[in-house]
Amino acid sequence: MSALQSWRKAYGALKDTTTVSLASLNSDFKDLDVAIVKATNHVECPPKDRHLRKIVAASSMARPQADVAYCIHALARRLTKTRSWIVALKTLVVIHRLLRDGDPTFREELLNFTQRVQILQLSNFKDNSSPIAWDYSSWVRTYGLFLEERLQCFRILKYDIEAERLPKQGQGTEKAHSQTRELDSQALLEQMPALQQLLYRLIGCQPEGAANTNYLVQYALALVLKESFKIYCAINDGIINLVDKFFEMPRHDALKALEIYRRAGQQAGNLSDFYENCRGLELARNFQFPTLREPPQTFLSTMEEYVKEAPRMVPIKDPLEFPERLLLTYKPEESEVVPEPVPVQEEVPQMEEPAPVPSLTEVASSPPNTKVADTGDLLGLSDPNPSVSAIEESNALALAIAPTGVNTSTTSTATMQDIGFDPTGWELALVTTSSSNTNSLAVDSNLLMTG
Repeated sequence: MSALQSWRKAYGALKDTTTVSLASLNSDFKDLDVAIVKATNHVECPPKDRHLRKIVAASSMARPQADVAYCIHALARRLTKTRSWIVALKTLVVIHRLLRDGDPTFREELLNFTQRVQILQLSNFKDNSSPIAWDYSSWVRTYGLFLEERLQCFRILKYDIEAERLPKQGQGTEKAHSQTRELDSQALLEQMPALQQLLYRLIGCQPEGAANTNYLVQYALALVLKESFKIYCAINDGIINLVDKFFEMPRHDALKALEIYRRAGQQAGNLSDFYENCRGLELARNFQFPTLREPPQTFLSTMEEYVKEAPRMVPIKDPLEFPERLLLTYKPEESEVVPEPVPVQEEVPQMEEPAPVPSLTEVASSPPNTKVADTGDLLGLSDPNPSVSAIEESNALALAIAPTGVNTSTTSTATMQDIGFDPTGWELALVTTSSSNTNSLAVDSNLLMTG
């Protein structure tokens, strides 16, 4: 086994030397290519700082955008072509260091590049050189998912959680806090799940098997561990802000906030276990681990009770967009057909008409006069349902929409009566119509008598 490992190391060193020579002869960016190859060679040790500085300088804002794009393409090519867990892990470490310590130009260009090519999702990566390399390969895949989630979190938050400058804790009562402490409810409900998902990927970076004692893996794990403190601080401040706003939220927002609160309690316990495992590693000598406390479970029951009684906050600006309100608006249409026509023979003596007209009473009790009597029920104003009056007060235009099949003359007549018009003209129109009908009947009777 030792002879096989020695052969693989020699083969890896030869490949690195050949790649450096080709980059020095054929590349237009030979200094950058050489720095990338040397920073991600097959030697089982962390990338050297002098090579990282050259890569950071090549991807800075002072350089053209084409140089930054080429740097990302070179790292992506190095990552996708290798089958060595050492090269893959060191390439991910270089990308992580550039995200933490590099210029924001690199992050922006990497965001655009990963939208087209998912170079950090190494689900198919596996080093088959030895059974031990399988444990290393598993951690490499997990580390790549964490970096991918880090970029996704930046897309949502619009700022880098690690680069955030928190206020320094003074000697007095002033305490440092993150931006999540000052967010409004909608931004808080959008950013908190992204932060919790990032913390989930971070906790998943717990090494197992042979990777638990490997120095190179622990070097990369230390970078992940450094970011866990600010991520947890941002989540903790977000939970405090969430609790302050919770009892003012409508029900659909309160349900989201309740799920965030539940997950925060679970993740606090998982992160405590993660810290406990890291305390036994060599890298733990350089870290001071915080003491985490889970959110109180007694408050969780109070939140659950509030969700049951929380208001739904249905907007009433346009009631017609809701089906139940449409039913309320059009329900009186059914009631206007059911009642029997109301005779208006009692109104006939009030009309100043000639007495000899025998058919005037029949004409006065015609259907148009009946519809005038039922106009009050057309819009459901007499409906005992209180929601109908609520609709009337919220939007008067909704009541102006009459159901189909309603005579327009009836509506106009109702309007004339509402504004105090003198109905004499309308009644005279009926008398004139009926008089013409009566004259025709008189002519017919005369013809019959003549005959």
